[in-house]
Amino acid sequence: MYTDNYTNNFPNMSPVWSRIFPIEAERAEGSYIYATDGRKYLDFTCGIGVTNTGHCHPAVVAAIREQAGLFLHAQANIVVHQPMLQLIEELKQIVPPSIDGFFFSNSGAEAVEGAIKLARSVTQRQAVIVFTGSFHGRTGQTMALTTSKTGYKGVSQVLPSGVYVSPFPYAFRLGMEEEKASQFALAALEELLVSQIAPHDVAAILVEPVLGEGGYVAPPKSFLKGLRQICDKHQIMLVFDEVQSGFGRTGKWFALEHFDVVPDILVAAKGIASGMPLSGVFANRDLMKKWPTGSHGGTYGGNAVAMAAGVATIKAMKAEKMIDNSAERGQQLVAGLRKLQEQFPAIGDVRGLGLMIGTEFVDAHNKPDKGSVKKIITLAEEAGLLLLSCGTYDNTIRWIPPLNVSSQQIHDGLNIFAAALGKVY
Repeated sequence: MYTDNYTNNFPNMSPVWSRIFPIEAERAEGSYIYATDGRKYLDFTCGIGVTNTGHCHPAVVAAIREQAGLFLHAQANIVVHQPMLQLIEELKQIVPPSIDGFFFSNSGAEAVEGAIKLARSVTQRQAVIVFTGSFHGRTGQTMALTTSKTGYKGVSQVLPSGVYVSPFPYAFRLGMEEEKASQFALAALEELLVSQIAPHDVAAILVEPVLGEGGYVAPPKSFLKGLRQICDKHQIMLVFDEVQSGFGRTGKWFALEHFDVVPDILVAAKGIASGMPLSGVFANRDLMKKWPTGSHGGTYGGNAVAMAAGVATIKAMKAEKMIDNSAERGQQLVAGLRKLQEQFPAIGDVRGLGLMIGTEFVDAHNKPDKGSVKKIITLAEEAGLLLLSCGTYDNTIRWIPPLNVSSQQIHDGLNIFAAALGKVY
């Protein structure tokens, strides 16, 4: 993620937090953030794919206020509160029917760790296979599972073992047609299972159905179907990390719907509660029963206020048809970006599903162009549009507008982006 690290603007905040923009926010509403200096920003970052319903959606805010007066915290081992039961009922309507067991945490990394612990309990195996470009978190275990950037690990190189990395079918970077990239990646995985780790030692294959930090790359359908077949053959748990791609981001409730593949374990977070800290591990109840009681937990998991926000989030998305809007506005955005690609060939690739879209920049030699991306993001911010980068080389600009973004706001964002491109090229 591109950053100029404006640490001097906020000297008492730990500099381990990168500062992408020198903005002090006062409030936010819908698709906009309002700064203390009076400036207004069109926010196409959504707090890194969190505020899918837009900032401070009225229905979500009302649910938070109401719940805050009833029950702030009820630890799940002690009492079960109504918002948790209500959210489970809402989730059962949007996840695949085979998924009917739910565990709640606070962050995506916690949920990924929980999913791996569940997979190990079910299979009584230890090893985990991940893919190049993956991002699964910054805790010890999830850093070991992350391959998108070395910077996410820093000096923390003594990490849990038993993690194996296989190629992701990143067609543009591999210089292949999509199906050829899929065949290449599946063949490499099969070879890994012969050369590096035996299938009977693998607990889980963990994959993002759409790469997030790794570059906003959606694989061919055949790749995820191939993973399902390999997992079924060897009784390996297939785990989908939908922390960033879930809750309408790709124009479906979950990205898995684009691929007609159901994982054994589904991990969700970010957009689940419109900004309140909440995540989940979802699986079939029969699998959940193999997770020994007390072997996993958490004090704040399933916090009552966060759960109430989650219920309101799903209901608002349904009532306002945000999933449909995500698909429609995504088509509008991709069309606009591809038109700009014709004018600016430095945009090597435009890709994505719904409102999870990446524009990858390359130089004249088709090499990653991080420098131009930095300039474009800075120019866009100065003109009132907030964008983020991603990818191993930080040469992809990712578009993450709220799912209720308007056609006019997409148009405005494209105009600002086009003006920035014109200044750089």
